[in-house]
Amino acid sequence: MAIAPKLDRIDLKILAQLQKNGRLTNVELANRVGLSASPCLIRVKRLEAAGYIVGYGAQIALQKISSVMTVFTEVTLSDHRRDDFFRFETAMQKVESLVEAHLISGGYDYLLKFMVRNIDHYQETIESLLDQNIGIEKYFSYIVIKSPILKPAFLIESLTRNTERSL
Repeated sequence: MAIAPKLDRIDLKILAQLQKNGRLTNVELANRVGLSASPCLIRVKRLEAAGYIVGYGAQIALQKISSVMTVFTEVTLSDHRRDDFFRFETAMQKVESLVEAHLISGGYDYLLKFMVRNIDHYQETIESLLDQNIGIEKYFSYIVIKSPILKPAFLIESLTRNTERSL
């Protein structure tokens, strides 16, 4: 496995700019980070190859396409062996409406985020999961009423302020 290159302040600027706008041309990006186009492109390719940049995408206003609901679900598993977690996570990979799954510490095991058409769609999804006998002991659902703050990601500048580090 290749060792990831050490990130310097220019690499961090490149990542921050691409996080804000992944559609920047190489020339625009180079101007924003204080490089000429060729060295900027070399750095971007290096960051991609090292796995710092894992993809590019568009942020879509789903509510303009269709009715959509967000539901957060706390899940507690009945058993806590390695195989139990593996079985649950493997089954969850196949759930189309699941957009995030987090194994967490605290009073339950997983925090899941579903994007569904409506309550019936969510209920069908949960019932299907329960029917699969994947170890769910109990679950609690939280329907999102409003999302006053949605950020695409935590900004790199906030994470790396006044630091340079190797990840």
